[in-house]
Amino acid sequence: MHDAEETLSDSLTDASLRRCKERSAEIEAEISDNPARFRVLTGDRPTGNLHLGHYFGTLKNRVDLQARGVDTWLVIADYQVITDRDGTGPVKERVYSLLADYLACGIDPTTATIFTHSAVPSLNQLMLPFLSLVTESELHRNPTVKAELEASDRAMSGLLLTYPVHQAADILFCRANLVPVGQDQLPHLEQTRLIADRFDKRYRRKSALTRRVFPRPEALLSQASHVLGLDGTKMSKSRGNAIELAMSADETAKLIRKAKTDSDRVITFDPVARPEVSNLLTLASLAGAGDPREIAASIGDQGAGALKRVVTDALNAMLEPIRVKRAALLDDRTYLREVLTAGNERANAEGEETLALVREAMSMVY
Repeated sequence: MHDAEETLSDSLTDASLRRCKERSAEIEAEISDNPARFRVLTGDRPTGNLHLGHYFGTLKNRVDLQARGVDTWLVIADYQVITDRDGTGPVKERVYSLLADYLACGIDPTTATIFTHSAVPSLNQLMLPFLSLVTESELHRNPTVKAELEASDRAMSGLLLTYPVHQAADILFCRANLVPVGQDQLPHLEQTRLIADRFDKRYRRKSALTRRVFPRPEALLSQASHVLGLDGTKMSKSRGNAIELAMSADETAKLIRKAKTDSDRVITFDPVARPEVSNLLTLASLAGAGDPREIAASIGDQGAGALKRVVTDALNAMLEPIRVKRAALLDDRTYLREVLTAGNERANAEGEETLALVREAMSMVY
């Protein structure tokens, strides 16, 4: 194993980021040629309703990957709700809401595997051997852990400190080899690759197993357009600046009417000088209204009111079928339970198979 695989760096160098981007582009081509060689793992914490940032940032891409033939695994990370919280909140309702969002947006449960952390003991059991493969200093260097610690006035919990290891268990328990990530999430994937390599060196190579237990998962870098919240800051459930998929057409229109713009009546697309106006144009464009510059030109000097009407119409037209399907799904709780039960059963079967290989590699089969 190369030394570069043995040490978790504090940050990605320009050269390593460039290689990640180049490899991600190669993977896109490989998916088109042979999607069956990939298994993707991604997911969300059930901390509230999903919004347009999630939809344009991740959900559409997941649906696309599944449609292209990639084996898609989605974790509803209910255990990770308590990573930085004192309680779970209404987690049961949020799990079903998240599941309904997935299905309404186009995830096909007959081919995708949707499961919850808490229902897969084998996934969580991997935390024990994995924790032996990382150091405390490596965990403290993880950007997410550092940011959470700096932003909080509370003591760090053991779960927050080991959050990157739990994410590694999410990915490796089903032996996924592809993870869609943003650039800021690359250190998490680097930690996962490091754990996979160290397990192979410490245990598998000394066992009778002839092949690696865990693949070295690769990054599929997100190409999604970045959208801001309606106040010009990061779109977030907690800030009240997001349009949730669960909202009605009237609620969406009301929020957009309050969206921040500027004093210039002539509408132009200029993300640097006019971020709020440009963000609204981007939302309309992503919803199918056309190129943002062309939308701006068609509005001209009609002002922010006309812009907001265009955005409202485009988003409501795009969201209408999702809302209809979502409402029907939530009315059929039996079906949602069946989907989750089937996904959990498949995840448990895969996890037990992986855990059996882990025990064999570690000479713990008695």
